[in-house]
Amino acid sequence: MKTKNLLVLGLLLIQFSCSSQTEKYNGVSFVASGIKIDETHTAPVLKAQSNTVALMPFGFIKNLASPQIIHNTKRQWFGETKAGLVQYTNEFRKHQIKIMVKPQIWVWKGEFTGGIAMNSEENWKVLEDSYTLFITTYAKAAQEINAEIFCIGTELEKFVLQRPKYWQTLIKEIRKIYSGKLTYAANWDEFKRVSFWNQLDFIGIDAYFPLSDKKTPTITDFENGWKPHKDDIKRIQSKFQKPVLFTEYGYRSVDYAGRKPWESNRIQGSVNLEAQVNGLQAIHNQFWNEEWFAGGFIWKWFHKHHEVGGEENNRFTPQNKPAEKRLAKLYGHKSQ
Repeated sequence: MKTKNLLVLGLLLIQFSCSSQTEKYNGVSFVASGIKIDETHTAPVLKAQSNTVALMPFGFIKNLASPQIIHNTKRQWFGETKAGLVQYTNEFRKHQIKIMVKPQIWVWKGEFTGGIAMNSEENWKVLEDSYTLFITTYAKAAQEINAEIFCIGTELEKFVLQRPKYWQTLIKEIRKIYSGKLTYAANWDEFKRVSFWNQLDFIGIDAYFPLSDKKTPTITDFENGWKPHKDDIKRIQSKFQKPVLFTEYGYRSVDYAGRKPWESNRIQGSVNLEAQVNGLQAIHNQFWNEEWFAGGFIWKWFHKHHEVGGEENNRFTPQNKPAEKRLAKLYGHKSQ
């Protein structure tokens, strides 16, 4: 009897171990479009072995000092609205794909959202009211669609640092609306200064850390570049005792892809498919087997798969590149 009980216990431990290892969020950041999606748009995501998608409704601000956020209007692309969020979710749910709702702000002319800051207390109050309306609209929608994760903001460094009490209150209000897990998508150089990680379920990082100055970094080069950043991540994770989620990660298929991985406005640069593959392999080597790491969402994935990416493309998307095949292999690796 004792031997039998030990055998059962062993099998349960193996089962638990295997289940915990396959619970990573192997995600793609699914870019909103102007149309409804269907099986032709979801099938490539499934082929990439992704089990989660980040869906990203948008709000718009005129400039970094403007306090009004325009959102959920008929002038936006369908996928950027609440109706689009629901329709996209319904299509992915047909295949048991998990959902992270990740509302984002676009500043006209493409200015960096981390610089959003008001020039008066009056404007700060207007921004806070406007942001609350924007984010709770999608928190309610996330609850309606039973999204697994809701992201309360993306790369809003000055807003977060200068108005900490607002964010603490906002998180409490969101908790009243939404019952799933919460995160915030901090920029790679911001996450160490976020004060409210203890109120969330994941430490969210848009993981565009500088890793190598080489033209074509090897996997080892990328991994060596990760060492100091990984130490910082582990320190913050240990402090708050929350799992880490890469709310965005990825590399362009371009020369010097590891130098400033956040750069998206540099159109120039020779296509370098190897650098992109090496970067993806290295980040998975470094993080996907860590118990405290919850997974990540590759940036970025477009709905019309057959029309994007390709071996002449030097942008972030892995689609129709060697990086897509590598991603499918990494996401499909059952021993993680």
